[in-house]
Amino acid sequence: MTSTPPPPGLARFNALAEPAVLAALHEVCAAGAWARRLLAARPFATADDLYAASDTATADLTAADLHEAMAGHPPIGRPRPGDPVSAREQSAMAGAPDGLRAEMLELDLAYRERFGHVFLICATGRTGEQMRDAVRERLGNPPDREREIVRRELGKINRIRLARLVDVAEDRRT
Repeated sequence: MTSTPPPPGLARFNALAEPAVLAALHEVCAAGAWARRLLAARPFATADDLYAASDTATADLTAADLHEAMAGHPPIGRPRPGDPVSAREQSAMAGAPDGLRAEMLELDLAYRERFGHVFLICATGRTGEQMRDAVRERLGNPPDREREIVRRELGKINRIRLARLVDVAEDRRT
């Protein structure tokens, strides 16, 4: 039985030097513990293996690690200048009416006051109204429940960004 080689983008990721891998993974998730777990798990035979390792690493993040990861995410509707990843992920808020943007800012501030960190949601594919409704709903969560929701949302974001990372690596070959 012969094994098939990993897809070109994944093969390139597997072959990167450690500093380059850590830098690339830091762009996916700001939690150092998460990046080190993925680095240690290389090489990955398939993208599914990479995603499974990410899911495991995300599940194992401590409260401090989660805080570190969330610190790498800007508030919804306010991506940092020069951050095309967050701007793309939050594109629904870019064209949102001023009233919705102002309401989202107010809700985000209330969320930060309640939970001590930025409101984290996988914004890809969501409308501004859906994100607003989610923060409204989640403001009523107990902290332990909210921490687990944040962990799930972070896992979704990490998977999307990892998929782009290995695709981008493949695109650079041409």
